[in-house]
This record gives sequence, C-alpha cells and structure tokens, in this order.
Amino acid sequence: MFQKVSLFLFSLCLFFIPTIVSGQDQQGGSSAIISDDLTVDPDQNKKWREGQYPYSAKPKSMWELGIHAGHSFIAGDIEAVFPAGYGFGLHLRKAVNYVLSFRLDGWYTQSKGFDARRQNSQVMARERFYAGGSPNLAGYVESGSAIHRNNKTSIVGGSFEALLNIGNLLFHQERNKWNVYAVVGLGVNVPNTDIDLLNGNSPYNFSSVTSGLDLSSKSDRREARSRLKDLLDGDYETEGGVENTVAAFGNSKKVLPHVNLGVGIARKLTQRVNLGFEYQILLADSDLYDGFELRTQFDETNNQDVPHYASIRLGINLGNFNEKTEPLYWLNPLSGALNDLAEVKARPILDLTDTDGDGIIDMLDQEIDSPDGAPVDTRGVVLDSDGDGVADYQDSEPYSAPGYDVDERGVAQIPEDPYLTEDEINQLVNQKISNIRTNWFLPMVHFDLDKYFVKPEFYGQLHHIATVMKQHPNLQVVARGHADKRNPNEYNTVLSYRRAKAVVDYLVSKYELPRQRFIIQYGGEDTPLIPDLPDSHAIPKQIEMQQYLNRRVEFAIAGPDDEEMAEPEGPDAGSGTPGSSRPGPKYSGNRNSGY
Repeated sequence: MFQKVSLFLFSLCLFFIPTIVSGQDQQGGSSAIISDDLTVDPDQNKKWREGQYPYSAKPKSMWELGIHAGHSFIAGDIEAVFPAGYGFGLHLRKAVNYVLSFRLDGWYTQSKGFDARRQNSQVMARERFYAGGSPNLAGYVESGSAIHRNNKTSIVGGSFEALLNIGNLLFHQERNKWNVYAVVGLGVNVPNTDIDLLNGNSPYNFSSVTSGLDLSSKSDRREARSRLKDLLDGDYETEGGVENTVAAFGNSKKVLPHVNLGVGIARKLTQRVNLGFEYQILLADSDLYDGFELRTQFDETNNQDVPHYASIRLGINLGNFNEKTEPLYWLNPLSGALNDLAEVKARPILDLTDTDGDGIIDMLDQEIDSPDGAPVDTRGVVLDSDGDGVADYQDSEPYSAPGYDVDERGVAQIPEDPYLTEDEINQLVNQKISNIRTNWFLPMVHFDLDKYFVKPEFYGQLHHIATVMKQHPNLQVVARGHADKRNPNEYNTVLSYRRAKAVVDYLVSKYELPRQRFIIQYGGEDTPLIPDLPDSHAIPKQIEMQQYLNRRVEFAIAGPDDEEMAEPEGPDAGSGTPGSSRPGPKYSGNRNSGY
C-alpha cells in the first residue's frame, strides 16, 4: 500500500510541474489594483472604475495545489506513543470568495500503538482481532495467558472540505501574509489494522514486559512499552477486529464514511508559494481503528477511536499572473474601497478665493490682480475687445473701427476724408482679420474619458463663439480636436476628430451657422497641454484630473493656410452618448487609464 500511494503522489506532482513553473508574478500577483481583464466580468469592473456601478467584479483567481506530510496517531483503547506514525498526501483547493474555499484532500497515514497494561487472552477472544484464528493461538487463548495489546494501522482516505479563513479581513496593509482557517469535511476512509501476537507460529511470552514494574507510575509504563517494542518481531501477522454493526460500505465493512474537523495557519512565502501547519481529527462509527474494542478486560469502550493527523502543508498557486490573481483568501477584499478613500483624501482642496473679485477664482485666474471692476475673459485676463492696446475698462471706444490708430483713450483716429480706395479697404479688412487671429481669445471645450459628446457645462463657451461668428459673418473658425496619450495613437486620432466634429455639429445645428465657416482639424495625442505627468507614485485620480485638460477641442480664427482635414481611418473610438461606455483596445495599465 505504501508503495502504491507513493507512486500516485509522485505521478501527480509530475503532472502539475509544468503548470507550477509556467506563470510569472506580473500584474495579477504584484499590484493592489486589479485590471478589468483579471475579473470575471470586465464590463462591470470598468463601470465600477468609472463610478457608474457600485460594485467591482470578482477577480479570477488561481487553484492551489498542496503537498502535506506529518505525524499521525490514534486516540483509542491502546496508549499512543510519540512518535506514533506518519502521514502524507495531496490537496487541491479553490476559493469561492474571500472567506470560503473548497478543497479535495487525499492522504495516507500509518501509526502504531503499544499497551503497557496486561489483558487476559480470553477477553481478547471476544474482540475478534484474529481472522479465523490459528491452533497455536486458540490454545493460548484457552489457557487464559496474559497478553499486551499492540497494533499497526494504516488508513487511506479522502475528503471534500469547506475551509473558512479569517486572515484576509485587513485594514492596514495591501495583502495578508498570514492566514488562519477552520476545516470541515466529508469523506471516506479505508483502515487496515494488524497485530503482532505470534513469534513465528507460537504466541509471545509477555511475562517479561511488566516484570518488577509498577504500572501506576508513568516512568514504569514507559519502560513497559519499551520492553514490549523490544520483544515484538514487527511482523504484525494477525488481522485486527472487524465490527459488523458499524456504519460502513460493502459487506466487509472496510470502507467507512467520516467527518473530519481541523484548524490551520498558513504563511505566504512568495506570491506563488505558502507554507502552513494543520491539525485534523477523523470522526467515524468505528471503535476498531486500533484493532480492539475494550479499554480493559472488565469494560467496553464507551466512545469511538479517533485518528489524529498534524501536518506541514506546502501550497503552490497554479496559473499565470497575467491572467489570474493569487487565490482570494490571500487578497484584501477592502483594497478597492480603501484605495478609493485614499485617492479622495489626496485630492486638492477646492479653494474659492477670488482675490481681485473678477468672478474667476484664484485657482483658475491667470491674472489675479485685475483692476477692480474691469471686465475679464474666462481666464481672468482683462478684456481688450478691439485689440487696440487699451483695456475695455479704460477704453472710451471699446469697439474702435479696425485699421486706425487710436489715442490714449482708445478712440480711433479716422481721417476727415472717410472715402477709401479698394486697395485701402482690402488692407483694412486684412488688418482686421489679423488682429482677430492674434489678439482675440476663444474658449476651449473639454471631454470626459473616452467620450466625444458635448457636455452641458460648455454650452456657455460655445454660445460665446457663435456670437462672435454672427457679429463677423466673414469669419472662419478652426476647431481642432485632441486626446490624451494613454492609448494607441491610431485610436486617439479618430477620437480627436470625432470630438472636433461633435462641437462643429452642435454650433451648426444650434445657431444655424453655415458648415463651410468651420474647418475641422485634429491632433490626436501629439500636442498635450500638460506633457509631463507626475511620477508613477502619484495618486491615479490626480493624474486623471490633469489629463482632463488634454482631452479638448480648441478654436482659432482661420488663416489663409488652414485647410479641412479628412476623416481619419482607424478603430471605432469613443462614445457619443452620455453615460454609455465603449471599450477601447486592450492595454496594460492601472484602473485610471483613459483617453
């Protein structure tokens, strides 16, 4: 039996070795942030990351293959010695959630017992520890000679077990290194018990075992057991008892159903390997695991024999960390919530201070000392509407006729003869357009992550652009779209074009402006407003706030060299509907990556 079980375990290890060594510790094993592709529902996890769903998706986790070995003994009618025996086996474990996991466990144990107390052989006869008996043994029983009980018991068994772990409910670290758990299992086992009563073909003479000893003394009982072990030849030739009334399978009553209970503690050594200690007991309807059903020659045992097994277990996570995380009982189920709380606390505090009182808070104001009462643009810069170098609040003529010099009050110096030649008119028009192109400020529009619909908070800026265009009917405007740089450039080029087109379509539809007055251009990710991002240790939400400025459409007065850019070829990029989500190409990154 021992050789068969050893060969089975060795073959099973060879089967799993390629899987054990194939995976490497990558994002699933080393990062606190679990990417969408490492979950059972990537769409749900993406919605959770973007704040559109309250719960993250469950991670895809690995199986654990375990190898165990340790000490085995039986608590029964015969006194157990230490060490009494050994055991070894394999298990396969899978987490159902962060607390509960299931395990298939198979094992082989062997243990021995030696009783210092003498028993009358006639009492032994009713214990049915020999199969069929033998003439020599039968005669020995009839004489009523005293014997000393002993046994060698081997058990092959297997269980389906539920494990309840409490080691990964953490508040102070990313992942746990220690795990404490309880085990409850159901299974079957096949015990085989033999007894050593014959020296060759004759029974032993046990009289020397207790000669001169007081068995009420612990030291003398140890001496008696030592003498007994020295006396026996170790053949264990006599079959142990078989109880026909036990709950068991088969006519021979050898296959016993059982419940096994245990507790364990494990320590993670690496992302792939852990080492643990576990203690289990086996509960079955049998009082013959040690081969005997009497406690002494005068009374019958009032409880069942209980096998015990204390083992060291080596657990190995099977799989590739690029595809799955380590088992859930090693993960912190609170990591997502705690990480989000840390990001919220790290956000800049909103400061509504407006030092110069111009209506633009200091956090956004590019000119925080504007004169009191002076009108400003959306950047907080004092307005000079006609571009004559005299600010509106000082200009007696805020909209002076273009092409003329102005005095210190901003009033155009128009000659007495107002009639101009055609060349002079063209020159004035060109100067007017030049002034508009270089001095007028047009606002820009920003976009949500992977979106190209126009957000309502930018309707005011677009109204300003439409007003300028209606006041100057010959004016052409360039709308240039942009994206941030955290996705392939081909994808971002299509997305930036769609953003520019969405803004132009809005202005044409809302304000009935001719489409030919707009020139659509796009820059993809090539011209970010904020090219230098913080280092990799920055809070991801801070990075996203800065990248928000890069997802934009800019407006400019068209010049003679500006031309419409054709719609680019590329993937179906972005979403034009509020609240919808369109997955882009797969890429490796953290949970706050965007476009």
